[in-house]
Amino acid sequence: MFNNVFDLDLRLIRVFLAVVDSHGVSAAQAKLNVGQSTISAQLSALETRLGYRLCERGRAGFRLTAKGEKFADSARRMIDALTEFGMEARNLDKRLVGTLSIGLIGHTPAHHNTRLSEVIRRFRQRDEAVRIELLVRTPSELEEMLLNGSIQVAIGYFWRRVTALQYTQLMLERQVAYCAPPHPLFDRQGEIEPEEAASHAWAWRDYPVPPGHVPIHRRNIMAVTGNMEAMSILILSGQHLGYLPEEMGRDYVARGQMRALNRAQLSYEVGISVVTNRVGAEEPIVAAFLDDLKAMQL
Repeated sequence: MFNNVFDLDLRLIRVFLAVVDSHGVSAAQAKLNVGQSTISAQLSALETRLGYRLCERGRAGFRLTAKGEKFADSARRMIDALTEFGMEARNLDKRLVGTLSIGLIGHTPAHHNTRLSEVIRRFRQRDEAVRIELLVRTPSELEEMLLNGSIQVAIGYFWRRVTALQYTQLMLERQVAYCAPPHPLFDRQGEIEPEEAASHAWAWRDYPVPPGHVPIHRRNIMAVTGNMEAMSILILSGQHLGYLPEEMGRDYVARGQMRALNRAQLSYEVGISVVTNRVGAEEPIVAAFLDDLKAMQL
């Protein structure tokens, strides 16, 4: 078993991961630039060091054992940690070093994403060597990730107010109710009364939405999702009414695929906010990014 990881072990582990990524020993030859017999010998050496078999390989094909799957996951985490350590060690002379993890809700207005790109460009002008990670999740998932430290910054719609988190509104976005053919309300777009719309089947968010919209009875909520692309699919079926960000819905309207039910009465505004953990906001990398965000007036 491993008591200490030596250079030889790291080399063998990298060979193993290359084979896993290539889905077999023969397929990994070009990637590793060595022969199949050499790779097989290296895998056997690693298995001997570990004391158990990592994979089945032969005429029947390549397959990881249960322990091999777990070892591959652990090995990837170790290699990632070593890579980050190497980056930090090489850049200790930089003012900002480390990782900045940013969570987004997805399908925000195009001009919002353009501004965010400008903020990142501004951040990159600093004396830094920071690895930026962007991921997309639902609002509730992003709040949980902020609390457990998986991310440092989140940008999106947040209607709850978790005490440990700090919320700063960046902008307002209008949500509008839409329908699509062959829905019976499609040809009467623009004049649908809220009470009539509420009696039809709706697709709804799987997270809390702010007050201000027409209340929909639970029995009429026939589909739920937290993803706006999925919401558009449900509306485009012609079987559900649903809210979309107006900028997103406008594209469907221009193509004749959707119509707004009644923009004046069947719409509401939501705030797009940046959220941080109150403690984590003091970290130099996070503070610098927030300063750039504020400077660009996202």
